[in-house]
Amino acid sequence: MSERVIVVGVDGSAAAQGAVGWCVEHAPLLDAEVVAVHAVELPIYVGGPFEFTPPAVPGEEWRADLHRTVEQEWCAPLHEAGIPFRVVVEEGSPAGVLSDVAAREHASLVVVNRRGRGGFTELVLGSVSHQLAHHAPCPLVIVPAPAR
Repeated sequence: MSERVIVVGVDGSAAAQGAVGWCVEHAPLLDAEVVAVHAVELPIYVGGPFEFTPPAVPGEEWRADLHRTVEQEWCAPLHEAGIPFRVVVEEGSPAGVLSDVAAREHASLVVVNRRGRGGFTELVLGSVSHQLAHHAPCPLVIVPAPAR
């Protein structure tokens, strides 16, 4: 097993596949294992004073299916390139989960995509890459969004 770890954010999007592609190209050069991380943001219920219907929490079968999808589909380029990788699926905000996993794994790098929402939406909501630029526990690589 490699001593170096690269944490990459994955979500099934074309932009995230760019980040996985970056890892396919650079992980062998760095002799690094890749930890592919997917964050699941569960809905937060806010109800009125006379109502209470908590959201359904996904069961173990759903979680196993999601883990399989991440491993077999979203990380297929890593597998095909023979790059050692593991999958982590955790609940929470993407930036928070990526930062926590990177710290726990003593990662050498975090790799994410930049979707490029831009404008007011990104200013108000912030982006995962922007949040990680301020809070990642290690160096951060931001892979540009694919050309449209």
